[in-house]
Amino acid sequence: MDVSLSKLWEIIADPTLAEMGKNLKEAMKMLEDSQRRTEEENGKKPLSGDIPGPLQGSGQDMVSILQLVQNLMHGDEDEEPQSTRIQNIGEQGHISLLGHSLGAYISTLDKEKLRKLTTRILSDTTLWLCRIFRYENGCAYFHEEEREGLAKICRLAIHSRYEDFVVDGFNVLYNRKPVIYLSAAARPGLGQYLCNQLGLPFPCLCRVPCNTVFGSQHQMDVAFLEKLIKDDIERGKLPLLLVANAGTAAVGHTDKIGRLKELCEQYGIWLHVEGVNLATLALGYVSSSVLAATKCDSMTLTPGPWLGLPAVPAVTLYKHDDPALTLVSGLTSNKPADKLRALPLWLSLQYLGLDGIVERIKHACQLVSGNLKFVEDELSSPVVVFRFFQELPGSDPGLNAIPVPSAAPSAVGRERHSCDALNRWLGEQLKQLVPVSGLTVMDLEVEGTCVRFSPLMTAAVLGMRGEDVDQLVACIQSKLPVLTCTLQLREEFKQEVEATAGLLYVDDPNWPGIGVVRYEHANDDKSSLKLDPEGEKIHAGLLKKLNELESDLTFKMGPEYKSMKSCIYIGMASDDIDVSELVETIAVTAREIEENSRLLENMTEVVRKGIQEAQVQLQKANEERLLEEGVLRQIPVVGSVLNWFSPVQASQKGRTFNLTAGSLESTEHTYVYKVQGSGVTPPQTPTGTRVKQRLPGQKPFKRSLRGSDAISETSSVSHIEDLEKVEQLSGGQEASEANSPERHPGAPAPLEAEPPGALQDGAQGLQHDRPQVEEPESLR
Repeated sequence: MDVSLSKLWEIIADPTLAEMGKNLKEAMKMLEDSQRRTEEENGKKPLSGDIPGPLQGSGQDMVSILQLVQNLMHGDEDEEPQSTRIQNIGEQGHISLLGHSLGAYISTLDKEKLRKLTTRILSDTTLWLCRIFRYENGCAYFHEEEREGLAKICRLAIHSRYEDFVVDGFNVLYNRKPVIYLSAAARPGLGQYLCNQLGLPFPCLCRVPCNTVFGSQHQMDVAFLEKLIKDDIERGKLPLLLVANAGTAAVGHTDKIGRLKELCEQYGIWLHVEGVNLATLALGYVSSSVLAATKCDSMTLTPGPWLGLPAVPAVTLYKHDDPALTLVSGLTSNKPADKLRALPLWLSLQYLGLDGIVERIKHACQLVSGNLKFVEDELSSPVVVFRFFQELPGSDPGLNAIPVPSAAPSAVGRERHSCDALNRWLGEQLKQLVPVSGLTVMDLEVEGTCVRFSPLMTAAVLGMRGEDVDQLVACIQSKLPVLTCTLQLREEFKQEVEATAGLLYVDDPNWPGIGVVRYEHANDDKSSLKLDPEGEKIHAGLLKKLNELESDLTFKMGPEYKSMKSCIYIGMASDDIDVSELVETIAVTAREIEENSRLLENMTEVVRKGIQEAQVQLQKANEERLLEEGVLRQIPVVGSVLNWFSPVQASQKGRTFNLTAGSLESTEHTYVYKVQGSGVTPPQTPTGTRVKQRLPGQKPFKRSLRGSDAISETSSVSHIEDLEKVEQLSGGQEASEANSPERHPGAPAPLEAEPPGALQDGAQGLQHDRPQVEEPESLR
């Protein structure tokens, strides 16, 4: 294209058309600039204008309206994580969006000009699509809803097979019920949509199973289909239409369309084909199974996602010679507005050109065939579906690609749920690391949870390149050790938890981490599934303590999936984890939190009783003092004179409350020695039975490194021996200090004569810093 869009509107002769193009360009620029500023200013949230208000009488300018649109589009991005992908809108996207504005402008023309223009647009687009996708002599129906074209085709098939349907209506269907055949691998909800649109009962649908012995398990079983057709004919039903897949919605497999076409011609059934693999018909080399779709009666194309074009309609190509029936079925229309649906696609196809269309589809197919080296695909499908699995308990885990029929082991029971949780985690991680990959996490009936990579539907929309696929492969390979390590540590974690008192292992099949554990406190009602406030408080403190350890593991707290009780969820393991240390740390920490919590709960009652007891003792002491001093000393004037002549030597008595012992003590010791002391040693903090010495830089719960480049085995052993020596020496010093004579608090320290060199005879090379006491002159 010689002239860019920025200069195109300067040479347009029609002033209205030029003004419309400039307004569209300015509006798109404003929205894109606002979105860019929103992404740069992460801390500032745009005002959301989703609260409806009164319509202003004076109106608003275009800038204010576009700002409101921008706020509605991006106003909730900070509250909820953005799950939808932002489409890469380039110049071809602007051309497509321009088509909608042009359609509104063209509809204002006079009828004759409008008829000629819409007829030209419709005929050109139909001719180009039929030649690009090898569907000769076809007609086209443009529609917004992808399934709408198939519903119109079903109406056409009914009118073609039931000649009196226009006159007698559903009475002819009652006498001979139509049957629509759908594959078991068809997209969900398609059969229900067709029945709702056609007004047919659900028994008119026939679900054809897929292969179970030979071929792909996602391909229609042709032999079983023929048996179903014969049975329906014997029951007086009319086989009407068959929907085949050139790329199933789940895994992208293609039915045996050539064999199905022969079967439909034999029994007079209309054959309709849909699927993502139809895009490959535009390439020079097409597989025989997809090429057979060019002989079908109709097909549905979705050029929008294939070519990265926003807001373009889907297209249903069909072959039929009776224009009256197509008009009655709704496939054709005399309204110019219906014909203008093709305008965005008409503009976009001209902008891209034939080479640009083929190049985009070819690029998407090469992303699968050229970059994903870890997948072997016997079906030549541009869709890759893979999952992490472990076939046998003793086998090595790995990745499995669903397109290979013979290499798809199926897990059952607990192992199936475990692998599903891991694959969901893998899919979410890959979507966050490589967002342009357009991955989708889905659940298959046989294989379980899988991850789908379909570049034909996402590459042009998201602007994916070969480097992005290389990054995706690297991310997959980096996550495999994490998945393998986590899967191997699960059973060990379960055994350690079950062998530890006070801990309960929770089997949550939907959690992808190492496991789930709950601490059972003293007042825990094991038979109840209701909310436990005391347990929730303990688990909240335990979660805080575990996160403060700064280990490589992630810890979360949440209710158990089958009850309301709180649990600790332990995440994925990126390296070899010492499970015994992890479980012991959880048990000891939870026990400490419970004991401290129980002490605080009992403190209020203990302090209250201590205060009451102190008040009683102080009142009793006051009464004894009154009896000892006499009544005369209590008279204000007489008592002062009497105390001056004969003072009373009364000792100061008070009470102190020992929080550690929980007892009431006298303050006489404090007044005599001028020191506040405690005669009760506080209890030691409970610790684990095994104390692990960590190497410098080693994080918690890590096994000892052996053969590491950073820390050799010799240096590790010598470092541990040095630590043991220091502990023995410090232990000996504490023991010698403990055996020394006890000194009364506040008494002066005794002077001892030390022999020369006594400091050097104890620890070898260890220097003790002791205060020097100056000798009094009376002893010199």
